[in-house]
Amino acid sequence: MRPSDFWRGRAADPPAVDADSTDAELLAAVAARSTAALRLLHQRHAPWLRARLSRRCADPDVVDDALQETFLAVWRSAGRFDGGNPAGWLWTIAVRRLISALRGGGARWIGTGAEPDGHAGQVTGSAEEAVLLGVEHGDLGTALNRLSPELRAVIEATVLDGLTTKEAAHLLGIPEGTVKSRAARARARLREKLS
Repeated sequence: MRPSDFWRGRAADPPAVDADSTDAELLAAVAARSTAALRLLHQRHAPWLRARLSRRCADPDVVDDALQETFLAVWRSAGRFDGGNPAGWLWTIAVRRLISALRGGGARWIGTGAEPDGHAGQVTGSAEEAVLLGVEHGDLGTALNRLSPELRAVIEATVLDGLTTKEAAHLLGIPEGTVKSRAARARARLREKLS
């Protein structure tokens, strides 16, 4: 072991990566502490993550913070990636970081390195996530895509992302009453389309 490896906490160099590496290969290299792999993942995924987060939050500073938190969590927990869909895994982290930022909890995680449940950067799957991943590809996903963007944004924020009415209003930059009325209209239209 070289002296420089002792300080980095690893015995071997991470695997070599380039622009042709798959996302799974990049995540494996990030788990081995490759900053080059993290940079490539960021270049590949940050633009679409920013676009999707921006559709859920009107404040670009909150989106930037959530995106930064996302890649910090990836750096910390890439070794826990289970080999599933890397883009889906990144999106799950990103939307959780956005919700945390909106609730005011995201900033404290930077300093402590631990989540509120005590697990440092751990990202685990749940039954809810399995359902949400299926939403985009089933009848509900089709019905959601047929809603107007304003109604779809409210449903995504309140139902899919689990925000309160107040949080959704802040996220979307609209009054709480508008969130409630759009949610009611969206639910009525979804009932029509799904029956």
